[in-house]
Amino acid sequence: MSARAGWFRRSDHVVLVGAFVGALLLLGLSSFTTLPFSSGPLGGVTPPERIDPFEAAQAGDCLNWDRADLADIGKVECSASHLFEVSGVVDISSEYGPQAPFPDATTWQTINADHCASESLKYLSNKLDPFGKYTVGPLNPGEKRWAAGKRTLRCGLQVAAPSGRLLPAYGSARTQDQSDVHDPGVCLGIQDNSIGDPVSCEEPHTFEIIGVVDLGAGNTRFPTEDEQESLMTERCDAIANEYSGGKVIKERGLLVTWDYRAQESWDAGSKLANCKVGALPNGTLLTAWTGSVHNPDAPPLAPSNPPQTSAVQQAEATGAPMHSEAPASESSAPSSPAPSSSTPPSSKENEEEGG
Repeated sequence: MSARAGWFRRSDHVVLVGAFVGALLLLGLSSFTTLPFSSGPLGGVTPPERIDPFEAAQAGDCLNWDRADLADIGKVECSASHLFEVSGVVDISSEYGPQAPFPDATTWQTINADHCASESLKYLSNKLDPFGKYTVGPLNPGEKRWAAGKRTLRCGLQVAAPSGRLLPAYGSARTQDQSDVHDPGVCLGIQDNSIGDPVSCEEPHTFEIIGVVDLGAGNTRFPTEDEQESLMTERCDAIANEYSGGKVIKERGLLVTWDYRAQESWDAGSKLANCKVGALPNGTLLTAWTGSVHNPDAPPLAPSNPPQTSAVQQAEATGAPMHSEAPASESSAPSSPAPSSSTPPSSKENEEEGG
């Protein structure tokens, strides 16, 4: 592997089991408000039926919300921006009876591993990229529902940033390339010497994405690391020239680098890899920099979807992300430390209103 290829790569998706508690702390899903649904003719005396979106969601449904307390959660088309795609509905009443206490972070992790992993694998026809953009987790039914004996959970897929915050997804996970890639122009922040959440390029960041290469174009078999390096060197250097429009990358002391794809990712259908620009690490420490190397005289970038920056991150993660840890060759970045508390917050307003 060359010195400039993929150092501190994030292809193992830093939101792993080590960040489980952090994501759980951000749940905010102690209950949902209900949505009105007309059940009779206009002008009748029958009150409208109220449908709980948590209990109505089925496999294949995509859910989205804007409010930090998730009070406006609802079903949307999967082609639209969404934060959670339901992969299955599981009943855990045989393991957690009427007197079982509300799960703590460790128990939620067990529930996730025992139930949501298999449901999500089945939903994806056993093709889940362990180093891809999707993580697996359950929707938290909330303490009030739990106390009322509700033991049916919605498992699902989500795109989580290193902090545990969710990023918008577009399209069903069943039809998407699962590669953990970003549109050109997205900058990735820094967090505890690891690659952080997408941020504005005016903020300190580790990398600026300059392009995406399809390793599967004209290639039906898995390319070795040497073959990937040869292809990515050629393609990323050409992309960098076009993206920057000159010598600005070298003049700023920056380097072009890229990601690799592992065999497991390839087998799951992930064929895309980032080309990116970063500052040379100081030993084992990532170096943050500011600004963009994009040619200011070039036409504005046209991302495929709204840019995934901090402006569109959600303050509340929906579930307990679970991902396989990458092999040592995939990433040398340490995972983020988990917060000390393990009790998910609750929304008193929603607890009072939710049924």
